[in-house]
Amino acid sequence: MNTEVVIQTRNLTKIYRDFWGRKKVRALNSLTLDVRKGEVFGLLGPNGSGKTTSIKLMLGLLFPSEGEVSILGNPAGDVNTNERIGYLPEESYLYRFLNAEETLDFYGRLFNMPANVRRDRAKQLIERVGLQAARKRQLREYSKGMTRRIGLAQALINDPDLILLDEPTSGLDPIGSRDMKDLIVKLKEEGKTVLMCSHLLADVQDVCDRIAILDGGELKVFGRVDELLKEQDVTQIRASRLSEQAIKDVEAVLTKHGAKFEIDHPTTSLEDLFIKTVRESAARPGQRYVPPGTTPQPSKSN
Repeated sequence: MNTEVVIQTRNLTKIYRDFWGRKKVRALNSLTLDVRKGEVFGLLGPNGSGKTTSIKLMLGLLFPSEGEVSILGNPAGDVNTNERIGYLPEESYLYRFLNAEETLDFYGRLFNMPANVRRDRAKQLIERVGLQAARKRQLREYSKGMTRRIGLAQALINDPDLILLDEPTSGLDPIGSRDMKDLIVKLKEEGKTVLMCSHLLADVQDVCDRIAILDGGELKVFGRVDELLKEQDVTQIRASRLSEQAIKDVEAVLTKHGAKFEIDHPTTSLEDLFIKTVRESAARPGQRYVPPGTTPQPSKSN
């Protein structure tokens, strides 16, 4: 993994105060971590753990009470640095009377992009997030999932080096969620750095290289996903095309060595099953599940 640091926090602390200046909430307490170039980094934690506060501090939308944060080698909030950042907030605040093309053109203007560049970039991003059929519809007609998609497109309009995503799969159906995760992986392959917050732990596990878990404003767990999830006292053996006799022989060897074991078929995830079912349905329309012992009826066309 690339060792170049893109996000660096040192003893980062944020204390919210009341009207009289008295300490009200310590939202973040001495957060120290590094996010490296080209990785997908997951920032996890329950509500109120300090995730959104951390992102706002990284963007320069809030000022730290103590400590420091640097982004792409510069202090957070640096104007030139912000031009290299893409941000998808948990709630996208977009102009509802604009359509997708107009929305991306508007944000492209904020970065002083030439008209032809804005036009080409908007076309590419609309296709990339799967909104070609709705590109002329006003955003007020969009579902929440469609709004997340156009929100991601606007976060990428400036071709950023660093992308901050707050709950990127919120409101998306399983197909949209898979598309979003595939896009995040693609961004990593292009050399982008992605930091994402999510309550959906399966999404984080699927795409993140390293994670940090916050609770009560403090960093509790930090490291690579594969290492953190590995059960050190369990050995897993996977094999295919074993005969019944081979299985018995394996059981005998494990028993001889005093191992506790369970032999069963591996399972897939519900998400994978859902995606497979929908894609097979599209490939073979009219095919359906028929309960055992019933006579299938011919399909009726609409």
